[in-house]
Amino acid sequence: MHIKQAAELAGVSVRTLHHYDEIGLLSPDRVTDAGYRVYSDDNLRRLQSILYYRELGFLLKDIRAILGDPAFDRLQALEDQRRQLLAKQRQLALMIETIDQSIQEERGEQTMTHEERFKGFDFSQNPYEDEAKERWGSETVEKTNAAIQGFGKEAEDRMNEIFRSLAAIRQQAPDSGEAQAVIGDWYRFLNTIGTYTPQAFAGLGEMYTADERFTQNIDQFGTGLAAFMQKAMAVYAERLQDGPECQGHPARE
Repeated sequence: MHIKQAAELAGVSVRTLHHYDEIGLLSPDRVTDAGYRVYSDDNLRRLQSILYYRELGFLLKDIRAILGDPAFDRLQALEDQRRQLLAKQRQLALMIETIDQSIQEERGEQTMTHEERFKGFDFSQNPYEDEAKERWGSETVEKTNAAIQGFGKEAEDRMNEIFRSLAAIRQQAPDSGEAQAVIGDWYRFLNTIGTYTPQAFAGLGEMYTADERFTQNIDQFGTGLAAFMQKAMAVYAERLQDGPECQGHPARE
């Protein structure tokens, strides 16, 4: 079928298929003399695999590497994708249950504990690890991941605590004293499990708003939190580079 038909069938744009061709991820079976791309059944099977991996958060360059591996087994890949999608389904079901309970609480029909409000959130797996490695270097990210795994639930609880604190003040000015104090907690926490320069800290904040997947995950703690953190992190990083005396508040231990 022609590219427009393939795009409509898969629910993607024609531009997306052009991009996949340009990066060597999915090339059409042939191109007619008139310049029309023609996709075969094998092309469509490959496109299906690509879209499953995309749904699971894989980067395009990683999908290309997986599909290009001579040892790639489509049946095994489908079975792996099914297991991962079922795990995602279970997490989404738990989050929907939490949302339903939150709606009931807002209506005054029940109360929830702090723990119940965040049931279903899981940041233990980082779908953005490759972006972080590309930006800040694999060694730093790997050390950070190892530290988080070593801290276990304690680190996760601390992360959630900081996110909740930031969500509670996200309507304030990002350069306010309180906002800078709490974002400082986030900076110091990150540097207990890795090494973040002020520039890397500000760059990480930019990723929170540049990548919609980051934004969606962070904004689960409160709409607009990602944008607030990006601005607060930029201010904090700039003041750090100007010198500790420019921070405007004492360090919080």
